Amino acid sequence: MEQSRIEKLNRIKGLSYAYPYSYDISDNLGNIRKKYEKDPPPNKKVKIRGRVKRISRQDELFLIRLEDLEVKVEIWVRTAYQLEQGKEVILEGTLTRLDGKLFLDKAEPSEGDCLNVSDVKKEYDLEPGREEISVAGRVVTLRSMGKAIFAHIMDATGKLQIYLKQDLLGEEFFKEFEEIVDPGDIIGVRGCLFRTNTGELTVEVKDWKLLAKSLHPLPEKWHGLKDVEVRYRQRYLDLIANEESRRIFFLRSRLISELRKFLDSKGFIEVETPILQPIASGANAKPFITYHNYLEQNLYLRIAPELYLKRLVVGGFNKVYEIGKNFRNEGVDTTHNPEFTMLEFYCAYWDYNALMSFTEELFSHLLNTLMGSLKIEYQGRELDFTPPYKRYSYFQLLEEKTGKGKEFFLKDVEGLRKLAMELGIPKAETLTHAKLIDKIFDVLVEDELWGPCFVVDFPKILSPLAKTHRHDPELVERFELFVAGKEIANAYTELNDPIEQRERFLEQLREKEMGDEEAMSMDEDFIRALEYGMPPTAGEGIGIDRLVMLLANVDSIREVILFPALRQRL
Repeated sequence: MEQSRIEKLNRIKGLSYAYPYSYDISDNLGNIRKKYEKDPPPNKKVKIRGRVKRISRQDELFLIRLEDLEVKVEIWVRTAYQLEQGKEVILEGTLTRLDGKLFLDKAEPSEGDCLNVSDVKKEYDLEPGREEISVAGRVVTLRSMGKAIFAHIMDATGKLQIYLKQDLLGEEFFKEFEEIVDPGDIIGVRGCLFRTNTGELTVEVKDWKLLAKSLHPLPEKWHGLKDVEVRYRQRYLDLIANEESRRIFFLRSRLISELRKFLDSKGFIEVETPILQPIASGANAKPFITYHNYLEQNLYLRIAPELYLKRLVVGGFNKVYEIGKNFRNEGVDTTHNPEFTMLEFYCAYWDYNALMSFTEELFSHLLNTLMGSLKIEYQGRELDFTPPYKRYSYFQLLEEKTGKGKEFFLKDVEGLRKLAMELGIPKAETLTHAKLIDKIFDVLVEDELWGPCFVVDFPKILSPLAKTHRHDPELVERFELFVAGKEIANAYTELNDPIEQRERFLEQLREKEMGDEEAMSMDEDFIRALEYGMPPTAGEGIGIDRLVMLLANVDSIREVILFPALRQRL
């Protein structure tokens, strides 16, 4: 904490303009701007006539204030051309908004028919007519100019300039602001909206209040917060300093909202199932264990909601879904966090073929709604979500990489173990048969599945809850959706034969006895539910965190989880 800020806080305690219990605002800053600022269509090219008023350098470009020839309005211009100050010019470029300001970007000298600066400003920068508003935000810039102060306040939705004049506020109240308010403080202001000569939407302040004092300076004022360790441990600083982080988490919120809208529109109902469960089952994962004092028994944080959702299908809920947290006591890396968010949905009378078509429809909706296109860029490469997605057989992919067919992987355990050891797979000498197949596929195949694509028809030994393939008893009707080398979704035609399900669970128990800590446990009540009859059903799980990574174009899961798991500092 800065001593000077503490002293300011102590000085103002009890004063009428500091630390009120509440503060009425007209709206958030983003909505205020949207009311008066229209975004140009993408790649909107225009020619504008004006006079070069001021020139400055910005990296390798020139930043120009281009003023109208008749009225006192200006537009910002970015160009690679060195122009002469005071000269009348016609410039052609792309209209865009940068940091809230209207810009003519990539501008080049031109000639012919054109618009005046005022014509463009009238269309995209509406005049606020000195509307009286009340807004609040964190001070992020502060510039004193004698008897006037310019500042910017910011909230999660945007940034807005404020303007304080000594003549309007009075000398004493103006001086208090100048002496007390620092960057980082949260203030509320009331006043009139107007536009400066450069066109920036601004509040002329008539009254202000200090809502909260920041006892620390803002991080790395001009360049945002770059320290990854601080960004993840102190996410509040990351959100204050980095617009990109705010963009990611707004995108995440919109994604979850669109998933709900889509599923609701298709007749699915949202349900909730227990997070504390008496049996850890429904997925191959090591659980977190806790103890319930009153019940006097161990409980497990759920590794998957699957078995509970299928109980609801037995109960007559033909279309159900849940969006919620799962917990798996596993390692932490760029695609794994022990606490993660999943969508799981189930539909009676479907099989995995119907589910693949539905998945393509779902992703088309999400991409068009959230990104405006079925084609996006991820880590410098294009991803095209236009259906239909390619489909690859699980064993076809392995054979292409190893030259060995399905029989080798399902029958030759020692040969499989030798291959795993040659590939450098950790603990290959102790892994179970199922784990050997799974790890070899991970190492040899997954990273190259750029996709989006479906990998179909998995070995039964890897899929204890999936229905036996209708054409091959050694396989199951299961698919995984891969995008950019990451598994995004896992789905199958559900096993609904209670006798076969019990046998599969018993096989899992044998795997557990052989040292597989991720093998499933027997769930007698789930088998009992199947004994009452579950209709043909297909179900799917989609990893929300990994999906946000793709849409946000980031390569670490920690970028899309507000508070990721981190090792405690010593």
